[in-house]
Amino acid sequence: MRFDEDSPEDLARARKAAGEWREQHLQDTQAEFVTAAGVGFHKEYAPVLRAVLFAADSRDAKNTTGVSLIEDPS
Repeated sequence: MRFDEDSPEDLARARKAAGEWREQHLQDTQAEFVTAAGVGFHKEYAPVLRAVLFAADSRDAKNTTGVSLIEDPS
């Protein structure tokens, strides 16, 4: 898949899929997400799906720990 074939709609769908999937599969891995959600995406979209899930997990962890509430000192 070439970068110019990617669309904002694909990324939005991936974000939505990651959020919905993570709510129901708290302990499952990125590989399991790619297997489950990858069916609706281009076969070479797996790295993007893993990155989207990583970002969602990171955001949720920051919100849970309160890290996102700390102001940037710069």
